[in-house]
Amino acid sequence: MVVRGVKKLWTLWVFMLMGIMACSDSDPSTEEPIDDFDRSEILVNWADNIIIPNYQDYVESLTDLKAAITTFGQTPSADLLADVREAWLEAYLDWQRVSMFEIGKAESVSLRNFTNIYPADIQKIDENINTGSYNLELPSTNDEQGFPALDYLLYGKADTDEGTVAILSTPAHKEYLQQLVERLHNLASEVLNHWTSGYRDTFVANNGSSATSSLNKLANDFMFYYEKSLRAGKVGIPAGVFSTSPLPEKVEARFSAKSKLLFLESLDAVQDFFNGTGSSNTGKSFAHYLDYLNTIKEGEDLSALINSQLNLARQKAETLNSDFAAQIDDNNVSMLETYDELQKVVVLLKVDMFQALSIQVDFVDADGD
Repeated sequence: MVVRGVKKLWTLWVFMLMGIMACSDSDPSTEEPIDDFDRSEILVNWADNIIIPNYQDYVESLTDLKAAITTFGQTPSADLLADVREAWLEAYLDWQRVSMFEIGKAESVSLRNFTNIYPADIQKIDENINTGSYNLELPSTNDEQGFPALDYLLYGKADTDEGTVAILSTPAHKEYLQQLVERLHNLASEVLNHWTSGYRDTFVANNGSSATSSLNKLANDFMFYYEKSLRAGKVGIPAGVFSTSPLPEKVEARFSAKSKLLFLESLDAVQDFFNGTGSSNTGKSFAHYLDYLNTIKEGEDLSALINSQLNLARQKAETLNSDFAAQIDDNNVSMLETYDELQKVVVLLKVDMFQALSIQVDFVDADGD
């Protein structure tokens, strides 16, 4: 009788335990949140409010640059050189707004490589001009063209405006200027036309969560751009983060000394894209997605942490010399501190955001950070 009673108690205890476990399993507070966010809303905002309008602005500014160079070529003067320089800078700033979108046609034509590889190979540029023999469609010539080549020709050929005008007035130099801007314009127009003639719809329709979905692919492009082009290319490499000594000759816009201006525009473009801020309004983007998932880190919204750290990086950069090369020569510690602030954003984006959105990194990180 005692054994049978113990057995009954044991059986009752087991059933009670199973009931508790069943209730625990069905408790909503312990369940994983369901990600039913409509990714197509992000893709529509990116395409219609950010990417296409920014490409339209970029192509328009290149059209203005073409016109300025043509006018200068007809009657070269210091005033017209100033017009060319102004148009060049406007187009260069607009480029910062589209450089991160290395997807679709931009990827297939290697738009970034043919547009903004620096430092420019000034020896090859001079050789091209002197011989008249070159093919700017070859990948091996990407540092002989684009905005860095124009930077050299417009600012690095002479110490005075009069000297620059005299040099650029020669037929060979005028021809090279025309070829450079034509190439930039043709490549940008090809990418824009691709977006507006069907790719936009394909991009938006690919709204899944696989590695090849539009959001996952562009998230990786965005991350690659921030980490490699902005953080490393514009700051880390010239500051000597990845070398035994600083390399001030590797700053962007080396001859015109516009490196800080271009950097800040690029950083603004990155933050606007993260927040979904475009030409006419602010729509859905990464920040909204993270908020929808209630992504918290150290007691704060991850989206707020990312924006706060981007703001800190900007505040630090705003204290730098307008010419990053001069800043490196005078006080490289401030450049390194700016890099450190930028690096903190990498962790928040590449680790925390990617994990929250279930996105896998699809590029190899080989710079040891």
